[in-house]
Amino acid sequence: MPQRTPQPGDLEAIETASKDELQALQLQRLKWSLKHAYDNVPHYRASFDAAGVHPDDLKTLADLAKFPFTGKKDLRDNYPFNMFAVPREEIVRIHASSGTTGKPTVVGYTRNDIDTWATVVARSIRAAGGRKGDLVHISYGYGLFTGGLGAHYGAEKLGCTVIPMSGGQTEKQVQLIQDFKPSIIMVTPSYMLNIIEEFQRQGLDAVDSSLKVGIFGAEPWTDAMRQEIQARAGIDAVDIYGLSEVMGPGVASECIESKDGPVIWEDHFYPEIIDPDTGEVLPDGSEGELVFTSLTKEALPIIRYRTRDLTRLLPPTSRSMRRIGKITGRSDDMLIIRGVNVFPTQIEELILKMPQLAPQYQLLVDRNGHLDTLSVVAELRPGLALPPDQIESLQKDLQHCIKTYVGISTKVNVVDAGKIERTAVGKARRVIDHRPKITQPAPVAAA
Repeated sequence: MPQRTPQPGDLEAIETASKDELQALQLQRLKWSLKHAYDNVPHYRASFDAAGVHPDDLKTLADLAKFPFTGKKDLRDNYPFNMFAVPREEIVRIHASSGTTGKPTVVGYTRNDIDTWATVVARSIRAAGGRKGDLVHISYGYGLFTGGLGAHYGAEKLGCTVIPMSGGQTEKQVQLIQDFKPSIIMVTPSYMLNIIEEFQRQGLDAVDSSLKVGIFGAEPWTDAMRQEIQARAGIDAVDIYGLSEVMGPGVASECIESKDGPVIWEDHFYPEIIDPDTGEVLPDGSEGELVFTSLTKEALPIIRYRTRDLTRLLPPTSRSMRRIGKITGRSDDMLIIRGVNVFPTQIEELILKMPQLAPQYQLLVDRNGHLDTLSVVAELRPGLALPPDQIESLQKDLQHCIKTYVGISTKVNVVDAGKIERTAVGKARRVIDHRPKITQPAPVAAA
């Protein structure tokens, strides 16, 4: 599939609208969304009232800063359906997060919501170069996870032919890519590496496959990872962004002609960047935590949802809407090791600068007495065998780089290719934290 840049008539009018036109639409829709949430969701009525604000107080887009934030805890506290703004009978589909740290967060969709979601995903696939009739191989997980079905409905809306493979069965993934010859794959970047490795295991070269575009999301990944995948698979690697609480995949997506950060579909999702500690709204270009307010969702309006993703808002380029920079980490998964803030992506970038190392790694966090320790396990490239003295030298080099650029002492262990456990599907488990959890003392009963 040759790289496709937009032609006249390819884009929706809003994708080339002026800033004034876009902001007028946002203000109109934001007023509706705030009122819809306040009138129909007890949580929002209570939180707005507690903050002393009312939907009528929104006169400009900047007035949104007066309204309280929504967090994952609010969704869990209202489990399962108390955040819905329409009767349960009007919900046509329910998705939920994995709930690994407690009850899952439940999201619901009306029929109009499903259509909106399909529209923004179709727009995202088109931005990545997809067109009607293209074969799209979907390796995102299906089920309660929003990835598979979100990608599926969007691809169908664009008029593509969908291969709903889901995740896992990596040998079969390669077989179907070889047999069906899709031009687009939608999958997490870490699982794409598994697929590339399976090509190699079968004596095949992924560069020779039919794939031309990979639409990757559901986990942070670096530009170094993009270059790695593009070189090893011979494809254009494009970033798609989303999260279930806001909609699912398709909240933002990169354009293949620029590949300079996902364009936020601002006619449906209003973004802010805040200081994660103070909650203060920061100007465009400043790094902070990404916050979203839905503008058109009926079943689950979301007001100032704290994504915990750390990034920047960048000016428009290929479309009329702003972009987000690469996610540098999360305000809630940042590791603090002996007072130093450490993000997994920082170490990933250093690993990928070493040609002997593969883009597979794990960070092991532990506590020795009162001190936290960080160990890094990295893999050699497939087919590369090094003598012990060169392995030791490589370990020391990576250790030195981490100390120099991240500012933390680590123990580095370089192992043979394939030794780090692979996820069958979905997001890579990059961090294993063995530190004992801090528990709060039980409250003392009043006498």
